[in-house]
Amino acid sequence: MSPETTIRGARALTPPGWTGPVELLVDDEGRIAELRPTTGPVPDRSLVPGFVDLQVNGHDDVDVAVGDGPDWDRLDGLLVAQGVTTWCPTLVTAPLDAYAAPLARIAAAAERGGTRPTIAGAHLEGPFLGGRPGAHPVEHVRPVDATWLAGVPEVVRLVTLGPEVVGAVEATRALAARDVLVSLGHSAATYEQAEAATDAGARLVTHAFNATGELHQRAPGLLGAALSDDRLALSLIADLAHVHPALLRLAFRAKGADRVVLVTDAVAWRAGSVGAVEVRPGPDGVPRRADGTLAGSALTMDQAVRNVVAAAGVDPADALVAAATTPAGLLGLDDRGELVPGRRADVVALSPTLEVVSTWVAGVRVH
Repeated sequence: MSPETTIRGARALTPPGWTGPVELLVDDEGRIAELRPTTGPVPDRSLVPGFVDLQVNGHDDVDVAVGDGPDWDRLDGLLVAQGVTTWCPTLVTAPLDAYAAPLARIAAAAERGGTRPTIAGAHLEGPFLGGRPGAHPVEHVRPVDATWLAGVPEVVRLVTLGPEVVGAVEATRALAARDVLVSLGHSAATYEQAEAATDAGARLVTHAFNATGELHQRAPGLLGAALSDDRLALSLIADLAHVHPALLRLAFRAKGADRVVLVTDAVAWRAGSVGAVEVRPGPDGVPRRADGTLAGSALTMDQAVRNVVAAAGVDPADALVAAATTPAGLLGLDDRGELVPGRRADVVALSPTLEVVSTWVAGVRVH
């Protein structure tokens, strides 16, 4: 499919802010050639950068840990319907010898041809977690195995680990040297342990306020580091079940949109599994383990944006930066994440109520 040559809207989100009415010109290679003012009738829609979700365990009935063949095409459709144009399939804690097969499937899925949301790489959420494993199977949580970690395939782009785990600082340094994004999470670390990992190259905190320990006035812990250290961005699951709206608002005020990342942590809630972890939707629709522990979400990225705007009072532009620009930057994807000339034309058109109207990948309409 060839890219559309012109995408028009009443307004567009650019690095300086909103502008409009506009038309976005796309070149033959699917890049933004120009974003310019226009006159005459235009659709009442906002053009924004395609969303980048760093934490997707699955959606609906498709679990990335076991997905194969047509499952990936189904995930593509589910993702672009919510405005996601780049994403990280996420694997939870498992035995070390259980990762090779799903990582090979993720690598193969990333190499498929055609116009589809980009798999930026796999996110290993574990097994080197700290004292807050949450829904992860505790029997497989373990200290860092440096030899195993050094041998993980290039498809791994993001690793969540606990900074208090034996070997965490050395692992962080080694991963950062390979341009793997290290995130701190599922942890009861002290502030000092979190800062040591940050000094070694960690740049993100996984789903802050969930499995990140307590914030105490004399022992700020990982949350204290996440909120106060400008080197650290933090991700949020904004389904209004994982984090209270007041804390969503606090995170944006403390960090700014360029240090906040919206993630879904979505799971295959209808399939009833996240890897080997059994989950079921609770009365509130949020996936949980049998003991009631939160286990991922049924959230979509567009709903996350609407939630932080409506429930937490976050400016829509800040919410959209957190859904697109900031995560793209953390992954080093400087070819997307902003509507500026030269970037890939990954574009989402939103209605005035922030519903996804259309999604383009490299200028090709895919939803």
